[in-house]
Amino acid sequence: MAARPPGGPIFLVAGEPSGDQLGGRLMAALKRQARAQGGRELRFLGVGGERMAGEGLESLFAMSELSVMGLTEVLPHLRRILARMRETEAAARQARPAVFVSIDSPGFSLRVARHLAGQPGGSGFPLVHYVAPSVWAWKPWRAARIARYLDHLLCLLPFEPPYFERHGLPASFVGHPAIEALAEAGDGPGFRARHGLPAEGPLLCVLPGSRMGEVSRLLPLFGATLGHLARSHPALRVVVPTVAGVAAAVRAGTAAWPLPALVVEGAAEKYGAFAASRAALAASGTVAVELAVAGVPTVIGYRVSPISAAIARRMIKVKYVSIPNLVLDRPVMPEFLQDACTPERLAGAVGDLLDDGPARAAQVAGLAEAVALLAGAGAGSPSEQAARIVLRVAGLSG
Repeated sequence: MAARPPGGPIFLVAGEPSGDQLGGRLMAALKRQARAQGGRELRFLGVGGERMAGEGLESLFAMSELSVMGLTEVLPHLRRILARMRETEAAARQARPAVFVSIDSPGFSLRVARHLAGQPGGSGFPLVHYVAPSVWAWKPWRAARIARYLDHLLCLLPFEPPYFERHGLPASFVGHPAIEALAEAGDGPGFRARHGLPAEGPLLCVLPGSRMGEVSRLLPLFGATLGHLARSHPALRVVVPTVAGVAAAVRAGTAAWPLPALVVEGAAEKYGAFAASRAALAASGTVAVELAVAGVPTVIGYRVSPISAAIARRMIKVKYVSIPNLVLDRPVMPEFLQDACTPERLAGAVGDLLDDGPARAAQVAGLAEAVALLAGAGAGSPSEQAARIVLRVAGLSG
């Protein structure tokens, strides 16, 4: 492990809203543990969003500049992203942190870590990555490559560590942070009352993604799905949790939906919406785990550009895209991807979950099984487990 300067800041890099949530919880856990071990106050530098800023991160620039996904979506922004990468590397070198923690977004954050490690004499500080790249799904050779420059890897899924340990990289299963949403569980009746929703009656939670490309593709598709559901479930109401970076686009896109859509922002409102909802229609991503933890039966719908889809079909080696399905190795959450992602199919699957019947009962039981498998093996919450490892690797534990 590289030598590290004592007393330096903790440098964190997150590139998208889900990483911002992970980073915010990690920072809160780091502060709690540092204070418990002698009252040390930590300083945080790097790149993050609203939640990390709320925990004290001094962000170099707006994280929303990096929230781009897919080959054709990235290309128009490539020059700016590369400039931000160089800026982040330079800031980390100047800060000489006690530890550098990259969070998810491997296209950006792991490249920064690799460039730091590639300096003459190495980075001079340990490099930790939070959220293992999905080498079990595609590009398995990445495990050997990142093992050459990382000092520790924090894994969210129980089957991930062996993929990296066989290449000599210490890897720890800390549990999926969405498990912590249990502690932030929303008040369903309070949410309905606050927003003037009926105390009874079906509420569908619609989540079209957190990136502009996702939102632009999925909003019209999900709106057409609601057109079918409005006929089969006339009492249905709709809530759309979103994030600041795409909130304006979501409000504009939902204005023409066949059912009125309540758009809400922020973690508290999102968890309230989950607690109040009968079912969900969601883009693929971390939110599938959050919905599983909340016990909300869910249908996954997703589309990317045709070029990105063609590349993905050649490279991806797994049967499912949502984590609950991957952990259980069966399609607990119905998935409709690319050409299969049509309003008719989505509406049929969502309708089955809105009704009391075998499809709903089977998914509720399956989600509980998946959540049990996603808890970390150590003591405390996933973020507490991750924080202990980060402090130990940084040489800051008591």
